[in-house]
Amino acid sequence: MAVGLATAAYGVSFGALAVASGLDVWQACFLSLVMFTGGSQFALVGVVASGGVAAGGSAIAAAALLGVRNVVYGMRMRPVVGSRGVAHRVAAAWLTIDESTAVALAQRTDRAARVGFWVTGIAIFIGWNLTTLAGALIGDALGDTRAYGLDAAAAAAFLGLLWPRLKRLQAGATAVVAAVVATIATPVLTPGLPVLVAALVAVVIGWFDLLGRRREA
Repeated sequence: MAVGLATAAYGVSFGALAVASGLDVWQACFLSLVMFTGGSQFALVGVVASGGVAAGGSAIAAAALLGVRNVVYGMRMRPVVGSRGVAHRVAAAWLTIDESTAVALAQRTDRAARVGFWVTGIAIFIGWNLTTLAGALIGDALGDTRAYGLDAAAAAAFLGLLWPRLKRLQAGATAVVAAVVATIATPVLTPGLPVLVAALVAVVIGWFDLLGRRREA
């Protein structure tokens, strides 16, 4: 619930930014309802804000690139959430985001993982859509939402979930290298690509498990 509240609060920033980018209130709310993945939503409205309607293709491409990571999450989370019919799978897919995946994987039992996934996903979905509406309606009155620290809320919550998993040398090294790669790539590559490049680097390091095997030896 804490992760849900922290992440949902960031929806105010999206609603305000979406309206400032030229979308109306209902368009901003529709994006949160249907797309429901903060990184892709911010990428889309960010590109639109800088390039206008003519940049629509680039905005969609950037949002799609960032959304690719959710496919990977889905493959990892399928054994956790199970399969109980089409409606169940669609709902699980809709709620498969950074935070719901991280909370689920942080649990020690299968039951706790399922509860963590659904509670986090539903809390964020409801809260995110409500705060998107609030931000879109009172965006001008809020001014720069970054002044409230809302832009750091989601990242801080995710880091809090990740931190306990970095006790081993291999995991810590993988996280550091991926973070460095993402930091270097962000000013150079288009939105969405730094995340994928960092994820690819993390997969390569984890796959060979060099530090893990060396420590065991």
